[in-house]
Amino acid sequence: MTANPFPPDVVTAICTHMNVDHPEDNLLIVRAFGGPDDAASARMTGLDGDGADFAAAVGGAEAEVRVPWSRPLTERREVRVEVVRLYQEACAKLGVEPRQEGEH
Repeated sequence: MTANPFPPDVVTAICTHMNVDHPEDNLLIVRAFGGPDDAASARMTGLDGDGADFAAAVGGAEAEVRVPWSRPLTERREVRVEVVRLYQEACAKLGVEPRQEGEH
């Protein structure tokens, strides 16, 4: 693994945004991409240029889940594009109707 291209303040800002504004998206992404399909909730705990880390709550315990990006990322704006892609692919994989752009 290479050095994280995102400084700690950027990682914290992205994780906070995802956990406060998009907790349902976190859960869909985790369920669709390698996490427990019976997870009750998921929160983003970190990220780097290779992927995002989540903690999934399952039966009172937490499971760590790593979801890779489709390619290495080096710029903050690329993270949003990848998270949106993961969300859309998770919806398709799980048979969930994605929300429209701008909806929370």
